[in-house]
Amino acid sequence: MLEAGTGVGGTWYWNRYPGARFDSESYSYGYSFSQEILDEWDWDECFSGQPEVERYCNFVADKLDLRRDIEFSARVDAAHYDDADGRWQIRLADGRTYRTRFLIAAIGLLSAPTMPRFDGIEEFAGEWTHTGLWPKEGIDFADKRVAVVGTGASGVQAIQEIAKTAGHLTVFQRRPNWCTPLHNRPIDEDEMTEIRADYPAIFQRCQESNACFVHTTDMRKTFEVSEAERLAFWEELYAGQGFGIWQGNFRDMLTDADANRLMSEFVADKIRERVDDPVTAERLIPKDHGFGTRRVPQETHYYEVFNQDNVDLVSILEEPIERVTTNGIQTSAKTYEFDVIVYATGFDAVTGIYDRIDFRGVGGVPLKEKWGDGPRTFVGVMVDAFPNMFMIMGPHASLGNNPRSIEYNVDWVSGLIKYMQAGDLTRADASPEAVADWNELVHRKAKRILASEVDSWMTGINLNVDGKDQRRVVVYSGTAPEYRNTCDDVAAGGYRELRFT
Repeated sequence: MLEAGTGVGGTWYWNRYPGARFDSESYSYGYSFSQEILDEWDWDECFSGQPEVERYCNFVADKLDLRRDIEFSARVDAAHYDDADGRWQIRLADGRTYRTRFLIAAIGLLSAPTMPRFDGIEEFAGEWTHTGLWPKEGIDFADKRVAVVGTGASGVQAIQEIAKTAGHLTVFQRRPNWCTPLHNRPIDEDEMTEIRADYPAIFQRCQESNACFVHTTDMRKTFEVSEAERLAFWEELYAGQGFGIWQGNFRDMLTDADANRLMSEFVADKIRERVDDPVTAERLIPKDHGFGTRRVPQETHYYEVFNQDNVDLVSILEEPIERVTTNGIQTSAKTYEFDVIVYATGFDAVTGIYDRIDFRGVGGVPLKEKWGDGPRTFVGVMVDAFPNMFMIMGPHASLGNNPRSIEYNVDWVSGLIKYMQAGDLTRADASPEAVADWNELVHRKAKRILASEVDSWMTGINLNVDGKDQRRVVVYSGTAPEYRNTCDDVAAGGYRELRFT
């Protein structure tokens, strides 16, 4: 295992900004494959924060004695397939190389941080960082003038924490997101005992839900109930925990524009109730997408932050940022002075981390070139003409409560390698026909949902990256059970969609 960081944790190693925490229930997010780990680990909160999650990852690594197989500070620069001997040559940033028959890319969807295209970023004399590259020593915001650029999921989490101690906080927002209450709380010993006894049912519920969350879609449609019943249901969801309001809503909320419009109006009214200044409230209400058509940031008193005297909201759409200066940020209207700037500007999602590694398949063809018009995969795990390369939750694989999806991909890939070993097979390649069929299915399913009509990382948009200003189908939008059924059928049928040597 080659790991760029100095420790385990991935997302939970790099993203250590204040407020970083689960938006899936802790007990549904942890690993399910080890009864010993389930028996021994106690979660402190319903939605655990980064420090606890990093401790959990280290606990698992120690429990399973994984460190003996991990090389830390080993950033991969390139992976080239050698046609002559059927192996991959891996090159690290420090020049070292490895050769391997099988290459597993467990590099994540949101692991390539992107900075905004502002002039002068390096000229700023104060402290600055990206939320996804947070310094281990942390940052002291007490009594300082702080800027946060970005109001996506990371920005929302960071803003509500930084506002507690900053002398003054200025939030620069390009486009607002629909945010709903997390309603986090501690888990006491008695409740943890109940959770532990209920683990089989919890993971079964995740298996059966559309996106592997504990929340299941309400099978009623929005207009099948009375207005009073509909509002009462939404009030219950808004008062509930986590993604229930997104993943447990009426079944047409994410596919029917009229139904989505009503839900969006309900959440907009909640924002207006919580924000004192009407002008600020309207700036915090999305106008370019409906509720749930982007991943919904979860918050704890986020909107109330903007009622504080030490917090200002600047709309970059109304007042564009022109450059970063030595002392702060210059917009079209004025120059702001800061001691600290935090860039919560997200990631080059889904394909971005693949673009940053020089993957080359048969004949030296670059993966970035092959995906020039958008990713094409077989079940999000394989790419034709890239033999024995397996992606864990790659483009066009099933997303949602990610560890559940990751575990399934790991099991599927492990099963395939065992099948090859048993049959003395040394090379597996997805057939172009299988890739074309999967690509057609993924595109067909994308047409069913409103999210496909919205600019977001889930539609391949990142205005801070060249060539990513047009929507593309980069994620699978069918249900997780449908995805697993397809993959299970491939395995049961002897992997007829693959070409073996």
